[in-house]
Amino acid sequence: MTEPTEVPERDAPVADAVADNWVDRHAPAAARPFLRLSRADRPIGTWLLVIPCWWGTLLAALSSGVFGLYDLWIMLACLFGAFLMRGAGCTWNDITDRDIDAKVARTKSRPIPSGQVSVKGALIWMAAQMGVSLLILLTFPPLAIFASVASLVFVAIYPFAKRFTWWPQVFLGLAFNWGALVGWIAHDGTFAWPAFALYLGGIAWTLFYDTIYAHQDKEDDALIGVKSTARLFAENTPRWLLWFQVATVSLLAVAVIGAVQISGNALAFLLAMAGVWAMGWHLLWQLRLLDIDNGATCLRLFRSNRDAGLIPALFFAVALFL
Repeated sequence: MTEPTEVPERDAPVADAVADNWVDRHAPAAARPFLRLSRADRPIGTWLLVIPCWWGTLLAALSSGVFGLYDLWIMLACLFGAFLMRGAGCTWNDITDRDIDAKVARTKSRPIPSGQVSVKGALIWMAAQMGVSLLILLTFPPLAIFASVASLVFVAIYPFAKRFTWWPQVFLGLAFNWGALVGWIAHDGTFAWPAFALYLGGIAWTLFYDTIYAHQDKEDDALIGVKSTARLFAENTPRWLLWFQVATVSLLAVAVIGAVQISGNALAFLLAMAGVWAMGWHLLWQLRLLDIDNGATCLRLFRSNRDAGLIPALFFAVALFL
């Protein structure tokens, strides 16, 4: 009887990738390690990065009462940019965390610690993704370009945050929700305070979902000395998450009030607020199912935040055409 052959190391999938993802099934073998490095096999991060961009664009359009073809391009460009810049950010994260990742069960199969991609190759890949992102960004107004480039400060700091603070999720929130400002500015050509309220609401949302995510690694993190809000909150996590849920809904509601008050469209206001409240109920549903000691449940709830974030985006879009 023939012994089963092992999957070549270069072709081995990452432990927490989505089952039967397109990278493992369809991507050329030579490209798979680099696409895994960009988390293309785990699309949730792209969703969580682009959704605040869409919030910002749609709320700015609700405020001005105008939504045109260029706004469609902004939303499409944000999607492409989110895929590329999330990939570049994850590549940078894996370069800086390669020694830590090698010690954590969930991450030791990532391309760099598993030997699928060299650090030099990862740096080249990161630069390529950033270069294509820049070409897309150049189609935006000057202030939006400046705002986008400014976000790189938080992207650069985030991988190191867990070494010096118990709140690395704050730095992730600062980076991941910057698109709320960029989306607003790209539509409006200028900055307005509702965009900042939207940004703060997104940060509170990130604290909610990434604390859930971090509970998967809390034992390994404790062994190697990595900090996180999951370790900081421990058994008090549900109480903290409830406060983050309240902050998310409240700040998004303030953003809607500020944006729609400018246009004076009462029906649009009611629809937009309904979307915010519906997102709030989704977050409460997650809290009801949460089991911080069950990694599979934490991962499932974390991934469900794509739907949570799309709910207000859908309501904002519908409100635009009333």
